Amino acid sequence: MLRRATDWLAREVDQIKGQNLYRQLRTISPSVQSGRSLVEGKENIMASSNNYLGLAGDQRLTDEAVKVMKEYGVGSTGSRLTTGNTIWHEKLEKRIAEFKKKEASLVFSSGYLANVGVISSLAGEGDMILSDQYNHASIIDGCRLSRAQTNIYRHVDMEDLQAELIDSQHYKRRFIITDGVFSMDGDMAPLFEIKALADKYDAYVIVDDAHATGILGKNGRGTADHFGVSVDVIIGTLSKSIGTEGGFVTGTKSLIDYLRNRARSFVFQTALPAGTMAAAIKAIDIIESSPQLQHQLQNLTYRLRKELLYYGFDVKGEQTPIIPVLIGDSNKAMKFSRELENNGVFAPAIRPPTVPQGESRIRLTVMAIHTEGDIQKICQAFYKVGKKLEVI
Repeated sequence: MLRRATDWLAREVDQIKGQNLYRQLRTISPSVQSGRSLVEGKENIMASSNNYLGLAGDQRLTDEAVKVMKEYGVGSTGSRLTTGNTIWHEKLEKRIAEFKKKEASLVFSSGYLANVGVISSLAGEGDMILSDQYNHASIIDGCRLSRAQTNIYRHVDMEDLQAELIDSQHYKRRFIITDGVFSMDGDMAPLFEIKALADKYDAYVIVDDAHATGILGKNGRGTADHFGVSVDVIIGTLSKSIGTEGGFVTGTKSLIDYLRNRARSFVFQTALPAGTMAAAIKAIDIIESSPQLQHQLQNLTYRLRKELLYYGFDVKGEQTPIIPVLIGDSNKAMKFSRELENNGVFAPAIRPPTVPQGESRIRLTVMAIHTEGDIQKICQAFYKVGKKLEVI
């Protein structure tokens, strides 16, 4: 029986390889303070990291984490509701709520667990979820785990969303769920229009702000602040601009009290260590007090996007440090990525099922710790490889 199972799995892997969709792990030794990394021993400009503000390598965060770990240890020993809750978890939740201008917040062990736990707890039988076509996999999984009917509206298409809202008025509750910034396309959800439709048709709005926190809005408060609206539920992560690890949800006190009791991915998950919580607090303090980090990131992003468009690349996205460069064919995208690495730029190809068929791409991300020279070298590598592979 075991041999037959192994044979079946081997055939599945062969099929993945035949479709040029096989994925392998790369060994990376990051120099997180410089924007460069050793990829299997060779130095590259890291052009695909979610460390947007460069805080993952900030010495102030490291010092804070070490100080608290010396007192609390490197593990939490249990779930938040048993032995894993510390004053640092509570301090971070208070800090996130202040940062996002909400009443309360709840920390999860990852952004993925936050999405799955929040969505599957809030939406249930008799409810309707309206989910953007390009939402992250964690949102999709949260919708699947809920017992609500889930309908997909076309990506950022407000006419389609309105039609869905009109057709679903007989449901008990309706939830509009969207990424704030879409991780593979780099564009933003039109939250002003979404909120107006939600108010008109009595629906709740849930926003995943993973790729917007620290980047958009005043002092990096996120997508809702950028558009000047207030939404019911904001979900986020600590592992991107905040530079640590974990996820969170923020909203009203009653929302957080409910999730603390009902979100299975919170109740049954081992808590993050206290040192990580302390480092995240320090990161939020830095983000709020250092708007120059946002400005540096915006300036570098503008320059890279402008140069790639000038060369003739098909570039998606808007106003965010996620810059997807469409290649099309997955095989050509893999070749493009390998050639970039040969030219000192690490930016893996993104292929189906992460993106639609025929839309394989190089997903560039800019960091505030990149230099003008780094941006110039990325542009030069893209031009060279683009000409060689006849992409431009």
